[in-house]
Amino acid sequence: MAQLDRRTFLAGAAVVAFDPATSRWLTSLPENTTGAVRIPHLDGELVTDEVALAEAATDYGNLAHNLPRAVLRPGSVDDVVTVVRFANEHGLTVAVRGQGHSAFGQAQADGGVVIDSRTLATIHEITPDHAVVDAGVQWLDLVRTALGVGVAPPVSTDYLGLSVGGTLSVGGIGGASQHHGLLVDNTLELQVVTGDGRLLTCSDTEERELFEAVLGGLGQFAVIVRATVRLETAPTSARVYTLTYPEVTDLTAAQRTALADGRFDYLEGQFVPTDDDGFVFVLEAGSWFTTEEPDDDALLAGLAPSGVDVVDMPYFDWLNRIYETVEQIEALRLPSPWLNLLVPDAATDEIVTELLTTLTPADAGGVALLYPTDRTLVTRPQVRVPEGPVFFLLALLRAVSPPDDAEAARLLADNDALYARVRAVGGTQYPVNALHLTTADWRAHYGERWPLVRQAKDRYDPRRVLTPGQGIFG
Repeated sequence: MAQLDRRTFLAGAAVVAFDPATSRWLTSLPENTTGAVRIPHLDGELVTDEVALAEAATDYGNLAHNLPRAVLRPGSVDDVVTVVRFANEHGLTVAVRGQGHSAFGQAQADGGVVIDSRTLATIHEITPDHAVVDAGVQWLDLVRTALGVGVAPPVSTDYLGLSVGGTLSVGGIGGASQHHGLLVDNTLELQVVTGDGRLLTCSDTEERELFEAVLGGLGQFAVIVRATVRLETAPTSARVYTLTYPEVTDLTAAQRTALADGRFDYLEGQFVPTDDDGFVFVLEAGSWFTTEEPDDDALLAGLAPSGVDVVDMPYFDWLNRIYETVEQIEALRLPSPWLNLLVPDAATDEIVTELLTTLTPADAGGVALLYPTDRTLVTRPQVRVPEGPVFFLLALLRAVSPPDDAEAARLLADNDALYARVRAVGGTQYPVNALHLTTADWRAHYGERWPLVRQAKDRYDPRRVLTPGQGIFG
C-alpha cells in the first residue's frame, strides 16, 4: 500500500465536536446543539466519511469488519495524546492501524476511534548503529534508506511492507532471528502514549517496566509513536540456498544441524505443493557477503538434500523479495485465516507429521512455513515462547480463493483445533492469528506472567481504552 500523507485526506469531512449523549461525531456545530463537546485542536484531522471508516474496518484477513465511528489521521504525536485523553474522558476505545496487516480485527475498534499511523511516517535519524523512526514508517522505507549508507536492521520480517509500530507491538520474527532474536530484541528506545494519555520515553534504563510491557504488548498498554531500533553494517549480496527434502523430518533434521552451528545468516523452510496433491519440503537459507563469496561445500556439508539450487542477488532484492507478491494478494481481498504457532522443538516432528496426514495444498491455501530459532535470544517478556533452547515457527498463511464463507469458517475451526493441540504440548502462538480466543485463552497464553499483564493494564490503561480488538481482557 502506498505511503500516505496528510494532503491525501483533504477531501474528508473533518470532525469538530462529539455528542456524548448519542456517541456521535459532528462535522458541524449548529447553534441549537446542546451538550456537544468541541474537539480540541488537532494538527491532523478526525474524519467520519464512509470510505475512511470502511478501510479502518478492514484488514488483511478480511474476516472481521468492526466499524469505528471516527478515524484520526494525526499530523503530530500531540494529536495521538489529544485523542487518547479525549477517549478516556468520554468512554471511547482507540486502536492503531498501521498497514492493516492484522488477520482477525486486532487493530479495529468497534464504535471507537482508529488512529491511522500512516501519517506519522518520518525517518528522523540514521546512524551507523541505530535509526530513529516514527511508528508509521514501513520497514521497506527504513531498509532502503539505511542501505543507502551501508547499514540495515540485523533481522527483518519476510514482508517489508509492515509498519514499525505494528511489528514491535507483536514481536517481529524472521530468518535471521536464529542469530539476533526478534525485532523487539533489537529495539533500543520507544516514545509512547500510554492508555491514560501520557507521552513517555522508555527503554531498558528509563521506564523499563513500561518498555517491557509495550514491546510485544499487542497495543494493550500504550501507543507506540516513535522507535529507536538497532542497525548494523550491511552486506551487499545474498547467496540463497534452496534445499529440497522428501520428508518433513528430513527438513527439520537439516534445520537443526544448520541452527546448531549457525552456518547460515538466514534460515527458514517451507512446505511446497506438488502435482500429486502433496508436499515437498524446502530448507531456505542465506549467506551474506560483500567481497569474499561463501564456501558452498562447507555450508552444505551434512545437510543431505535431495535437490539443491543456489542463486546470488543483491541483498536488498533478497530482503524485499515478496513485497510485490503480497501487495498483489492483498488487492484481491481474499479471506485469509492465518495461523502462526510456536512449537517446542521436542514436539515439532510429531505435530507436523500428524498435521500432514490431513493437510492438503488447498488447506494450506497459500504459504506454509516451518523453521527453528534460538529461544535464548528472545528476551522480551511479553513475547511468549515455548520452554527449551529451540522452538519452531509453524505458519499456515492461508487464503481462501475464491472467497467462500463456509470454507473460511472451516479453516478457522481448524486453526482453533491445531492451536489447542500445540498448546497441549507446551506451544504458544505468535499472536497475529485468526483464532477465537477468550480471556481464559489469553490467561493460558501468558501463563505465570498473567498477573503482571493485568497489573500493567491497570497501571497504564486503567479505563481499558486501547486495542479492544485483541479481546485480551474481555
